[in-house]
Amino acid sequence: MSTQHILIVEDEIKIAQILRDYLENSGYQTTHLDSGIRVAETVRQQSLDLILLDVMLPGKDGMEICREVRKFSEVPIIMITARVEEIDRLLGLELGADDYICKPFSPREVVARVKTVLRRSGQKTEAESANGEIIQVGEISLDIQQHRAAIQEEEIKLTLNEFALLQVFLSQPNRVFSRNELLNRVQGYDFEGYERTIDSHVKNLRKKISKRLPHQEVIGAVYGVGYRLNDPPVEK
Repeated sequence: MSTQHILIVEDEIKIAQILRDYLENSGYQTTHLDSGIRVAETVRQQSLDLILLDVMLPGKDGMEICREVRKFSEVPIIMITARVEEIDRLLGLELGADDYICKPFSPREVVARVKTVLRRSGQKTEAESANGEIIQVGEISLDIQQHRAAIQEEEIKLTLNEFALLQVFLSQPNRVFSRNELLNRVQGYDFEGYERTIDSHVKNLRKKISKRLPHQEVIGAVYGVGYRLNDPPVEK
């Protein structure tokens, strides 16, 4: 398997060097940028598997960069920031980030998060590769091996988390999943304070589905509990 390439966008040189050391010791190739100016250009020009993106950057901040990159690429993005306010965390995820780590952090934790996100990206798990299944519920289908989602046979672009969420919902229509359960199924780990970020991913997923199925409530909220896939979809 080819070495996976990670772009580190961090203006604090010491932090960037620590991240590079830990990631390269774990077998990853890294590229470092110390400002936000050339990130989009670099993503277009290089084959990248993941971006570690600081929020506070000279030139362009991480939020603006994430929004810009998501217009043309689904490369996984883990945002890193010293901001601990929940609104920042939720905003970053609504813009399409796949995960969020707050400073100060353990470099080992960052490597573990990177491995988890990459495992959910184009690098399929053995179960997914062996499975090769297509899940179909109503007008929505998922090709697990090809990581392709379609509504009425027309492809829709989903982030890693949105795809994983939809896979969970389609696998058991009408079952109510709690936020904590969805977090563990989608992110692959539990992390205090992240439970409500599932709301952001569900919101984005609903928005994309509603563009194709505007008169159906495909994913329903169960007050005080969580979410479920309505089967058949509920007319609004």
